[in-house]
Amino acid sequence: MRHGKKFNHLSRTASHRNAMLSNMAGSLILSKRITTTVAKAKALRKYVEPLLTKSKEDTTHNRRIVFSSLKNKEVLKELFDEVATKIANRPGGYTRIIKLGSRLGDDAEMALIELVDYNELLLGGEKKEKKTTRRSRRGGSSKSTSAKAEGTAETKEATPKKEAKKEDAPKAEAKKEEAPKAETKKAEAKTEDAPKAEKKETKSDDKSDEKKGDE
Repeated sequence: MRHGKKFNHLSRTASHRNAMLSNMAGSLILSKRITTTVAKAKALRKYVEPLLTKSKEDTTHNRRIVFSSLKNKEVLKELFDEVATKIANRPGGYTRIIKLGSRLGDDAEMALIELVDYNELLLGGEKKEKKTTRRSRRGGSSKSTSAKAEGTAETKEATPKKEAKKEDAPKAEAKKEEAPKAETKKAEAKTEDAPKAEKKETKSDDKSDEKKGDE
């Protein structure tokens, strides 16, 4: 009979049990929450909370005591540098156990154990304020009218753009029509200049003939 025996051996020897709880405590400090069985979670809470209390006072003596249990320098640094500042104003009760139901296979009761100060949802941090909306016929009609007004405004803005494009189109056509006219004018000017050049050449030839005759 084990009447009055509250200590749970967890079906392990003392050395095996201590090593397991030390590893679980390190995982809890680094990850801030772990999933395990309910029996192990309750045993871990008794094991890790005195270590968290020691970490509030950062002294060499306390660091050595905690290191003798955790035996991991990374976990020790995380505990004394970050976790200790989070739990500084909390007078105990650093962990929370949430039951998750039974596990498939062996039907063991599962639980989530976490550090209380790292659950932002339950602490109320970073909550988005929801906009209160009244459901009524007037509210719905106002929304629909506003949507219609926005739609008409957009169509009005779109129509001037289309009209501007239409106005630009005849201008472009006019430019295209002006281009061949300019080319025809240049060609006519060249044709007019050609007989003048021929007249000049004939005059120069006559003068040269007269000079030869005088000689």
